[in-house]
Amino acid sequence: MDFVTLGLPQEPAGGVAGWAAALVDTMGGPGAGLAIALENLFPPLPSEVILPLSGFAAGRGVISLASALLWTTLGSVAGAVALYWIGMLFGRDRVHAIWAKLPLVKTSDLERTEQWFAKHGTKAVLLGRMVPIFRSLISVPAGVERMPLPLFLALTALGSLLWNSVLVMAGYWLGDRWDLVETYVGVFSKAVLAVVLAAVAVYMTLRFRSRSLKRPRARSRSRGRAQHRRTS
Repeated sequence: MDFVTLGLPQEPAGGVAGWAAALVDTMGGPGAGLAIALENLFPPLPSEVILPLSGFAAGRGVISLASALLWTTLGSVAGAVALYWIGMLFGRDRVHAIWAKLPLVKTSDLERTEQWFAKHGTKAVLLGRMVPIFRSLISVPAGVERMPLPLFLALTALGSLLWNSVLVMAGYWLGDRWDLVETYVGVFSKAVLAVVLAAVAVYMTLRFRSRSLKRPRARSRSRGRAQHRRTS
């Protein structure tokens, strides 16, 4: 991907950067906000490209820095609210019904997760907005658990403003080297994903072993009861 100055005849040639640059050039600040709203709904769209590019655009005078921060934060909130409503409409009962059909999991695991979210939900929503991958996902359980919408909006706006400010300002200060942000944040995102996948793998392995150990015990007990009946 070729990275060149926004607002001049040549721009990022293609991909997400080219698409985001076209939105910003065409719509200004609202274009950056739209790109980030879509990033929330479709996590494969990387905020580590869109936000620094918006800062780069601000540094080149295509939009103001205040506009970049305002619109990207509004876009983050809009995308998060859409996912919140999806979780809310999906509902707790349906989540439990689907969970009950999954292998190697128990209803008690989901109930403990709900209890944890009820206790730590505010911190999860606030800090989750600053963690790659979870930025989008955290809105769904907030909707399922019906976190008060004003509280959700406030936490999402604050967390998004902090995260967006870091990446927008990085693009603003780095100028032509704004794409370095994608490199470093991308490494962090991959590390987070690796940790999550490893935790899931360990959990599933332990759950499978637990069930495998319970089955022989259950069989031996049933055989013992059968032998007892025969001797009696």
